[in-house]
Amino acid sequence: MSKTQTLPDFDWDKADNRGFGSGYSDEERNRLSELYDNTLAQVNEKEVVIGTVVGITDREVILNIGFKSDGLVPASEFRDLPDMKIGDEVEVYVENQEDPNGQLVLSRKKAKVITAWQKIQRALDEDLVIEGFVKRRTKGGLIVDIYSIEAFLPGSQIDVKPIRDFDVFVGKKMEVKVVKINYANDNVVVSHKVLIEKDLEAQRQQILNNLQKGQVLEGVIKNMTNFGVFIDLGGVDGLLHITDISWGRISHPSELLHLDQKVNVVVLDFDEDKKRISLGMKQLQAHPWDSLQEGMQIGSKVKGRIVNVADYGAFLEIMPGVEGLIHVSEMSWSQHLRNPQDFLKVGDEVEAVVLTLDRNDRKMSLGIKQLTADPWSRPELVEKYAIGTKHKGIVRNLTNFGLFLELEEGIDGLVHVSDLSWTKKIKHPSDFIKVGEELEVIVLELDVDNRRLALGHKQLEENPWDTFESVFTPGSVHRCTILSKNDKVATLELPYGIEGFSALKNLQKEDGSWADVGETVDFKVIEFSKDEKRIMLSHSKTWQEKGDDRKPEKRQAVAKAPTTSSKEPERATLGDLDALAALKEQMEGRSSKGE
Repeated sequence: MSKTQTLPDFDWDKADNRGFGSGYSDEERNRLSELYDNTLAQVNEKEVVIGTVVGITDREVILNIGFKSDGLVPASEFRDLPDMKIGDEVEVYVENQEDPNGQLVLSRKKAKVITAWQKIQRALDEDLVIEGFVKRRTKGGLIVDIYSIEAFLPGSQIDVKPIRDFDVFVGKKMEVKVVKINYANDNVVVSHKVLIEKDLEAQRQQILNNLQKGQVLEGVIKNMTNFGVFIDLGGVDGLLHITDISWGRISHPSELLHLDQKVNVVVLDFDEDKKRISLGMKQLQAHPWDSLQEGMQIGSKVKGRIVNVADYGAFLEIMPGVEGLIHVSEMSWSQHLRNPQDFLKVGDEVEAVVLTLDRNDRKMSLGIKQLTADPWSRPELVEKYAIGTKHKGIVRNLTNFGLFLELEEGIDGLVHVSDLSWTKKIKHPSDFIKVGEELEVIVLELDVDNRRLALGHKQLEENPWDTFESVFTPGSVHRCTILSKNDKVATLELPYGIEGFSALKNLQKEDGSWADVGETVDFKVIEFSKDEKRIMLSHSKTWQEKGDDRKPEKRQAVAKAPTTSSKEPERATLGDLDALAALKEQMEGRSSKGE
């Protein structure tokens, strides 16, 4: 019989209780729970933590952040880490400690964004220099990647000098500083210029400390305007005015210079307080007047180009930096000055004669009319404009005493206001003719030495006052129209278009009323002066003497102009009436031509 093994006693009551961990007492359970909890890190949602790569698949990366479970992150969020391996540590963002599937939810993409904004804010607060990558150009500047955040770099903040081609910076790294953050629009503004300015400040101060008038410096043209160019002298700018670029005249700096060009300039003046520097370029060359030909003198002929036209004349450039003034009076022999633009315009190539030359003051005056003969010096002038010869000319100027008539280029004559009409009282030549109109005249006087020519227009006709002397005899009656009145006399229009005068007291009518302007009534001649060309008349005399008992042989003859009135006073005979009618027609024809 085999020997039987005896088993130790077994508590089957305890074995029946199959709950997990139920075999521990409360004390043991608390101790074990505490040991387990100490192996786990405290993890809060919406925070960035450090995770360790514990597994890599084609679609996911498994990360241990010290939590009770590992987290899964899409492999696409690690494309910037192609060499990542197990054991590497990366920053991740805790989105959710446990999703509906009990899984820890992490995001590396969000972690990168949050960390980037923290670094950007720190760079702004501490004025740090950070490195960015220029991704592309945009309107007004560049887009720079800093910590995977797109920041805007304005064109004005790229460099201290204007940048015209932004594309040269694309695809390159650039150090910048954060100058502005707008969290509402997720907008960051950076500057590269501030880094350059800081480096240039010491250099600028050194340049200003050593700056002297007359010092020659090298600079680069950074900006160009209508009035000049701004030159970068190595951290400090100077202005090269357009008048200091060349000894010759230029209308814009671009005619001789271009942007980014290196040039040598001389310091003309500077203001240390305002940091304004005036520069010159032409001063580095000898003045063109110093190389002016010795053979040039008064009377020499020169050729050049018109560079400016003013109200008083034009400037002729005979070589760059050497100009002469052609006064308007030296452009034509005509004595009536006109606008210089009637003769010349900018760009014209002309020839002129040197009238004055001052090499010390660098001034010369020129003339164009001297290239042709003086019309007053022509030998045939005396015969052509002999006294009594008739000519036609253009009215060039009107004065109170007469008008100037241009008979030909350089030959002018004066027609005195008293020589315009035999019959009309002309107060001003403008009442008779206008500037630019043509007028026929006769030469009254010629003085070649003094360049004077006296002309007359009325002398083209016979003096009608020789005939009027026998027409308007004292005592004769004529039909007249009152033209105007003043304080003393009235002006009358007599037959044949001549004027007469009557004292106001002699305008009284027979019925006691007074003749007024515009009325046509009979007037009796009381005075006739051929030399003074004056006729005085009276209306009152025509009716005051009606009642006189006078013998026919003593009664004065009365002549009257044709009228529609039924009452006609006696007419005085004037010899041949046909001759008088012919004179009237002749005068009316002449008057219409003159007016």
